[in-house]
Amino acid sequence: MDFIEMLKIIVLGLVEGFTEWLPISSTGHLILVEQLIPLNQPQEYIDMFEVVVQLGAILAVVVLYFRRLNPFDARKTPRQKRITIHLWIKIVIACIPAAIIGFLADDFLHKYLFNPWVIAITLIGYGVLFIVLERRNEDITFPIVRVGQISYLKALQIGCIQLLALIPGTSRSGSTILGAMILGCSRSVAAEFSFFLGIPVMFGASFLEIVKYIASDAAFTGAQIFYLILGMVVAFAVSICSIKFLMTYIKGNDFKVFGYYRIVLGVIVLIYFGVRAIMKI
Repeated sequence: MDFIEMLKIIVLGLVEGFTEWLPISSTGHLILVEQLIPLNQPQEYIDMFEVVVQLGAILAVVVLYFRRLNPFDARKTPRQKRITIHLWIKIVIACIPAAIIGFLADDFLHKYLFNPWVIAITLIGYGVLFIVLERRNEDITFPIVRVGQISYLKALQIGCIQLLALIPGTSRSGSTILGAMILGCSRSVAAEFSFFLGIPVMFGASFLEIVKYIASDAAFTGAQIFYLILGMVVAFAVSICSIKFLMTYIKGNDFKVFGYYRIVLGVIVLIYFGVRAIMKI
């Protein structure tokens, strides 16, 4: 087992755990970091790792919100159990668009869009959108202040907006938070519903990537399995802190700071990879 490779995996796990729940694109950050500190693994494994490592982050949501998401909790009243079941129905409805389009377009997306240029453009573009939207929201009172107030139609609309996240650099949480706020959800409701949508989306995406990896006749070595588990464990631990930070932060702040961060990072990415491309000429 390679110690340097382990350090790279830990860095990728840290990046995934920190960025998955913030509206700054975890996939975009993982692709960029992997370009800077490339893993010494086959490309098929790297592509699979960048998706499956997100399971660690998803498990953090399951742990933090387990009671709230558990319709069989004996401590809940019958009414609370019904509310939880309805929440899960809304989550499933919101995930249908991404499940269908993501499955059909997966190969195309990886082939043509998973590159630094697309990431830079989407980082900057959605950064501007966050700033514009939050300036508009300064004088707005959000009508939806509890997740339970999200209707089935609004859940489907948020799910359709989540399709934008299939483009790397967009950010799944960023697109769903933006969409939910445009549809009238408060910042905390938008963030929490985004967390919940990530559970079936990322479990499904991870399952698809593992199946594709095995179907390509690639075999996991013992070291590769260890690296994958290590990355997920690190992502899980950091995600716990990241989620708590975000929910505390938005109690008294808006999302503009993430918009500025996205713009600055996008410009840096354009300059860095632009210079690299020129030097290769």
